Amino acid sequence: MSYSIVWSLVLALHITGMAAWVGGMIYAAFVLKPSLSLLDGTQRASVHLQTLNRFFRIVWHTMPTVLITGWLLIYHDGGFAVVPWPINLMQLFGLIMAGIFARIYFGPYQKARRALRPQQGTFDSIRSLVMVNTGIGVLTIICGCLAHPF
Repeated sequence: MSYSIVWSLVLALHITGMAAWVGGMIYAAFVLKPSLSLLDGTQRASVHLQTLNRFFRIVWHTMPTVLITGWLLIYHDGGFAVVPWPINLMQLFGLIMAGIFARIYFGPYQKARRALRPQQGTFDSIRSLVMVNTGIGVLTIICGCLAHPF
């Protein structure tokens, strides 16, 4: 396998991971959440928790993959000092997104998981943080596009 093919695969893994992470958040916020309003409270909480559980398992794998592949690509391009500023900004946004995800997972999500009857406010808190992360994710993608030399 040639050297450039390996780096192309690293980039593909990076982009695929970001697409899964940001795309999953867009789906959760704009498709799943409105659809859950059709269910009664108990069913809504159950479906919401099951969906979050599955999505968060995906994010626990994609988040480190995206960060590590991003750092590998920065290393490949010569390091933080030589990559264009949008790449450094993209890395910062990725770290912020990881922090917000950790805040969601260890905060309101755990509270909802432990509750006998999770309150709607807990899910609203999760949704608010997911919306912030979605916005940062879109900015991250824009940074990647700004750094591309056309």
